[in-house]
Amino acid sequence: MKEQPAIPLVILDVQDAIDQPVWNNKSHPNYVSVIQRLLQHWRSNGWPVLHVKHDEKKPTSTYHVHGPWNGIKKEVAPLESEAVVIKHENCAFIGTQLHALLTSLQAKRFVLTGVVIHNSMDATIRAGKALGYEIILPADATTAVPVTGPHGQCWDALTVYEMTLAILGSGYAQVTTSDDVVAQFGR
Repeated sequence: MKEQPAIPLVILDVQDAIDQPVWNNKSHPNYVSVIQRLLQHWRSNGWPVLHVKHDEKKPTSTYHVHGPWNGIKKEVAPLESEAVVIKHENCAFIGTQLHALLTSLQAKRFVLTGVVIHNSMDATIRAGKALGYEIILPADATTAVPVTGPHGQCWDALTVYEMTLAILGSGYAQVTTSDDVVAQFGR
């Protein structure tokens, strides 16, 4: 019987930019430590890790390609052997090598972590689902920030987080916890 390929861990947009004031009041400020734990688990098992780095073209963005906060956070910095996918849009599949890398790994599913759940994470999950992937989303390995609507209504980060997870969990991703992911992919 042929062994199943290892499930890749994808870390999305965890860059110094996310610590700038525009991203304050996160619903889950400890998400990075959760990602670190998953990253350590993946590395200790020799499983594939893919980092996605957002290089925003807009100069006013904290993620601006030439900005001071564009680097991947040191807590989750890639090893030389780990692929770094560069993206310029909110979706990690648009104009990137992510789909090709996952295909080369024979991955039909992957674990997605990163920021923020209602922006790049959401866009990537929806596109990944449309491409036929099963996406495993440990809810404690992501976060949200408050959102203000076009008419001034503001939703707090926890409401945004819970609503987005409810929507994504209704048919786009398997929403779970990091503890369940480690138990499911334990060794």
